Amino acid sequence: MTEPTHDEAHEGALGERLNWLRAAVLGANDGIVSTAGLVVGVAGATDSRSALLTAGLAGLLAGSMSMAAGEYVSVSTQRDSEMAALALERRELREEPEAELEELTGLLEQRGMSREVAREAAEQLTERDALRAHARVELGIDPDALTNPWHAAWASFLSFTVGALLPLLAIVLPPPVWRLGVTVVSVLAALALTGWSSARLGAAKPRPAILRNMAGGVLAMGVTYAAGALLGAAGV
Repeated sequence: MTEPTHDEAHEGALGERLNWLRAAVLGANDGIVSTAGLVVGVAGATDSRSALLTAGLAGLLAGSMSMAAGEYVSVSTQRDSEMAALALERRELREEPEAELEELTGLLEQRGMSREVAREAAEQLTERDALRAHARVELGIDPDALTNPWHAAWASFLSFTVGALLPLLAIVLPPPVWRLGVTVVSVLAALALTGWSSARLGAAKPRPAILRNMAGGVLAMGVTYAAGALLGAAGV
């Protein structure tokens, strides 16, 4: 008789995976909207393919580098905070082990254990690995899965780049008469997909997320196209 398998992800691993997926979807969405707004705005002023390509590439590179730098700084700050909290907990365990044991017991009691069971569990966890027990129960940190700023930076860079490539290619590849229509349709389809993906990841209804995404894209492209058309008509 074979033993049943258990392939479900643990809570920490699942949460981390969902965070990465959400970051990738949001990064791609930002790349789509910002680059679409930029190239459509330029298209309102000129039909020069070289101008559109230059503007699109500049927006793609600037946006992807900005996203990567922002994620690196943000996640580095988070990691520094986690490391500082672990260092403080390590010192408290060394200097006040009894007080920390009592604190862990109280935290386990708050999770529904009786006093006796919480005390026994706290003693066993402390004997096995006191720092890991306090990190997970008290701080909500997994010492084995601290955030990595480089992973976050590369993920944001790649997702933004992938998202930005769609409106860039849609505006420069078709003939001039088709450029705007192809770009708008492609962008709205991509925004519908990212809206649906973000809703599924958050276990929410997809329709509101899709409509919000598409409305934001239409607004961004409409405003920038109007501005470009006004500047083009003014000969700027």
